[in-house]
Amino acid sequence: MSNLTPEFEYVDRAVESVRYLEHGWPTDLCRWHSHEEYELHLIVATQGKAFVGDYIGEFGPGALFLCGPNLPHNWVTDEIGASKPVDVRDMLFQFNQDSIDNLKHGFPEFRELDQLLERSKGGIEFANFDLAFAKKSLIEIRNAHGAIRVLKAMSFLLMIKDHPNQKRLSVTNVNYPNFNNSTSGIAKVIDFITENFAENISLSKASDMAAMSKTAFARNFQKFTGSKFSEFVIRVRIGQACSMLQATDLTVATICHEVGYNNLANFNRHFLKVKEMTPSNYRDFVRRELLAGMAEKR
Repeated sequence: MSNLTPEFEYVDRAVESVRYLEHGWPTDLCRWHSHEEYELHLIVATQGKAFVGDYIGEFGPGALFLCGPNLPHNWVTDEIGASKPVDVRDMLFQFNQDSIDNLKHGFPEFRELDQLLERSKGGIEFANFDLAFAKKSLIEIRNAHGAIRVLKAMSFLLMIKDHPNQKRLSVTNVNYPNFNNSTSGIAKVIDFITENFAENISLSKASDMAAMSKTAFARNFQKFTGSKFSEFVIRVRIGQACSMLQATDLTVATICHEVGYNNLANFNRHFLKVKEMTPSNYRDFVRRELLAGMAEKR
């Protein structure tokens, strides 16, 4: 069985800091890949499965995603619902962190984008977004050049950051910054979990690390992350397991221990609860769906 390490895509930014692309389906551009750039991605036709990091979900016309740097992604069209080629399936633009940092240095007001871009490191879907408005905005970005394109792209990001229905997608690649002193202890714990997910970290140890009482830590952690402490640890471990199931041929039992579980039955139970399928079924499903398009192009 072939491993599913994402193909790395190099984006040349020598000419333009905001790169616009659009393509139809089928195309060689539809593949499991990652790149250093942020990507704002609009689906305008077809439906199928979205793969973003360890996330799997449905997509259809109007699906709008923001993927952060080095986050693997692909949108696999369901061929049953697409009997003929499509001229334009995807409209997207890409930009990188250096450009954002330089923009904020000259114009500090653009720091308003910081939290949106941090959330995008695990991928965001802007559910129930207006397809006509999104398409019109992307067309304007496509047709603009130079500084005007940059301004239009940043204006669109500033607008969608307040969209009321945002769905975080993948635990893989997620990082929570130290936004302020009141959350720095929580962020320290999160950094520890994401870097040392296989270690046994109790609520007591985590609260000591954050210099809080157990009660205050539990309350603030859930407020900051949207998850209870124990649930977050499980999600991080299962997210790491998903990445290993995609990219390696290690056995499920080996992966179980690599991500911090001593009991295979317990690992399988948690995996099933989070992903709604077993680890073996997840591996088979992801590889079947992602490799299907590759096989057709050979």
